[in-house]
Amino acid sequence: MLPEHYRLHRRTDFSRTVRQGRRMGRRDLVVHVLLHDEQANGPDPVIRVGGPRFGLIVSKAVGPAVVRHRVARRLRHICARVVAELPADADIVLRALPGAADASSEELLKQLRGGLRKLGTLPVGSES
Repeated sequence: MLPEHYRLHRRTDFSRTVRQGRRMGRRDLVVHVLLHDEQANGPDPVIRVGGPRFGLIVSKAVGPAVVRHRVARRLRHICARVVAELPADADIVLRALPGAADASSEELLKQLRGGLRKLGTLPVGSES
Protein backbone atom coordinates (compact mmCIF):
# COMPACT_ATOMS: atom_id res chain seq x y z
CA MET A 1 0.00 0.00 0.00
CA LEU A 2 1.13 3.56 -0.63
CA PRO A 3 2.10 5.31 2.65
CA GLU A 4 0.24 8.51 3.52
CA HIS A 5 3.17 10.89 3.03
CA TYR A 6 3.37 9.82 -0.64
CA ARG A 7 -0.15 11.11 -1.37
CA LEU A 8 -1.44 14.44 -2.62
CA HIS A 9 -4.35 15.68 -0.51
CA ARG A 10 -4.93 19.37 -1.15
CA ARG A 11 -6.94 20.57 -4.12
CA THR A 12 -4.27 23.19 -4.84
CA ASP A 13 -1.62 20.46 -5.22
CA PHE A 14 -3.82 18.55 -7.68
CA SER A 15 -4.62 21.72 -9.64
CA ARG A 16 -0.99 22.85 -9.76
CA THR A 17 0.16 19.46 -11.04
CA VAL A 18 -2.54 19.18 -13.70
CA ARG A 19 -2.26 22.79 -14.91
CA GLN A 20 1.48 23.44 -14.68
CA GLY A 21 2.86 19.95 -15.18
CA ARG A 22 3.44 17.91 -18.29
CA ARG A 23 1.02 15.17 -19.30
CA MET A 24 1.05 11.99 -21.30
CA GLY A 25 -2.09 10.15 -22.33
CA ARG A 26 -2.13 6.36 -22.42
CA ARG A 27 -4.98 4.01 -23.31
CA ASP A 28 -6.38 3.72 -19.76
CA LEU A 29 -4.53 6.50 -17.88
CA VAL A 30 -3.49 10.10 -18.23
CA VAL A 31 -0.25 10.80 -16.35
CA HIS A 32 0.40 14.36 -15.15
CA VAL A 33 3.88 15.13 -13.74
CA LEU A 34 5.18 18.29 -12.12
CA LEU A 35 8.76 18.32 -10.91
CA HIS A 36 9.20 20.57 -7.92
CA ASP A 37 12.18 22.43 -9.40
CA GLU A 38 10.04 23.34 -12.47
CA GLN A 39 7.67 25.42 -10.34
CA ALA A 40 10.03 26.63 -7.58
CA ASN A 41 9.66 30.23 -8.73
CA GLY A 42 5.86 30.08 -8.67
CA PRO A 43 3.62 32.19 -6.42
CA ASP A 44 2.77 29.31 -4.06
CA PRO A 45 5.95 27.34 -3.21
CA VAL A 46 5.47 23.81 -1.89
CA ILE A 47 7.27 22.59 1.22
CA ARG A 48 8.21 18.95 0.65
CA VAL A 49 8.80 16.14 3.08
CA GLY A 50 9.74 12.70 1.83
CA GLY A 51 9.63 11.45 -1.72
CA PRO A 52 7.35 11.78 -4.73
CA ARG A 53 3.65 12.38 -4.12
CA PHE A 54 0.78 10.78 -6.02
CA GLY A 55 -2.79 11.87 -6.56
CA LEU A 56 -5.56 9.84 -8.16
CA ILE A 57 -8.58 11.02 -10.13
CA VAL A 58 -11.11 8.26 -10.72
CA SER A 59 -14.35 9.78 -12.03
CA LYS A 60 -17.81 8.28 -12.36
CA ALA A 61 -17.04 7.61 -16.02
CA VAL A 62 -14.90 4.68 -14.82
CA GLY A 63 -17.91 2.95 -13.30
CA PRO A 64 -20.00 2.67 -10.14
CA ALA A 65 -18.50 3.25 -6.69
CA VAL A 66 -17.33 -0.32 -6.19
CA VAL A 67 -15.44 -0.30 -9.48
CA ARG A 68 -13.96 3.18 -8.87
CA HIS A 69 -12.66 2.15 -5.44
CA ARG A 70 -11.16 -1.04 -6.86
CA VAL A 71 -9.39 0.95 -9.60
CA ALA A 72 -8.10 3.48 -7.05
CA ARG A 73 -6.82 0.70 -4.78
CA ARG A 74 -5.03 -0.96 -7.69
CA LEU A 75 -3.49 2.36 -8.76
CA ARG A 76 -2.21 3.01 -5.21
CA HIS A 77 -0.48 -0.39 -5.21
CA ILE A 78 1.02 0.33 -8.62
CA CYS A 79 2.31 3.71 -7.40
CA ALA A 80 3.93 1.99 -4.42
CA ARG A 81 5.84 -0.24 -6.86
CA VAL A 82 7.41 2.70 -8.75
CA VAL A 83 7.91 5.20 -5.90
CA ALA A 84 11.57 4.24 -5.33
CA GLU A 85 12.45 4.88 -8.98
CA LEU A 86 11.11 8.44 -9.13
CA PRO A 87 12.74 11.74 -8.14
CA ALA A 88 11.75 12.92 -4.67
CA ASP A 89 10.59 16.29 -6.02
CA ALA A 90 7.88 14.89 -8.32
CA ASP A 91 4.13 15.37 -7.97
CA ILE A 92 2.20 12.88 -10.09
CA VAL A 93 -1.54 12.83 -10.76
CA LEU A 94 -3.06 9.78 -12.42
CA ARG A 95 -6.42 10.23 -14.12
CA ALA A 96 -8.10 6.89 -14.72
CA LEU A 97 -9.99 6.58 -17.99
CA PRO A 98 -13.01 4.26 -18.39
CA GLY A 99 -10.86 1.40 -19.73
CA ALA A 100 -8.94 1.24 -16.43
CA ALA A 101 -11.83 -0.71 -14.89
CA ASP A 102 -11.17 -3.66 -17.20
CA ALA A 103 -7.38 -3.39 -17.55
CA SER A 104 -5.14 -5.71 -15.57
CA SER A 105 -2.83 -4.34 -12.90
CA GLU A 106 0.18 -5.32 -14.99
CA GLU A 107 -1.21 -3.43 -17.98
CA LEU A 108 -1.83 -0.33 -15.83
CA LEU A 109 1.72 -0.58 -14.45
CA LYS A 110 3.08 -0.85 -17.99
CA GLN A 111 1.08 2.23 -19.06
CA LEU A 112 2.22 4.21 -16.00
CA ARG A 113 5.88 3.32 -16.58
CA GLY A 114 5.57 4.18 -20.28
CA GLY A 115 4.01 7.56 -19.51
CA LEU A 116 6.60 8.40 -16.87
CA ARG A 117 9.40 7.31 -19.20
CA LYS A 118 8.11 9.49 -22.07
CA LEU A 119 7.84 12.45 -19.69
CA GLY A 120 11.48 11.91 -18.68
CA THR A 121 10.64 11.23 -15.05
CA LEU A 122 11.48 7.51 -15.00
CA PRO A 123 14.89 6.29 -16.18
CA VAL A 124 14.76 4.42 -19.49
CA GLY A 125 16.28 1.16 -18.20
CA SER A 126 14.07 0.82 -15.11
CA GLU A 127 11.87 -2.29 -15.01
CA SER A 128 10.80 -4.35 -12.06
